[in-house]
Amino acid sequence: MSNLIARFVKDESGATAIEYGLIAALIALAIMVGAGSLGNALNAKFTNVADKLNETN
Repeated sequence: MSNLIARFVKDESGATAIEYGLIAALIALAIMVGAGSLGNALNAKFTNVADKLNETN
């Protein structure tokens, strides 16, 4: 019985899976924030171009 408990305490596969899950979540969050920022920047550029085109007409 003590051998089983010692083996259970030394098993780190669950902790490793949780760490990989946290890393994947952080990467996904960074991608979402970056894509949102890029979308806002592109929207501002296209709005600026549209305004310039409307000024000339």
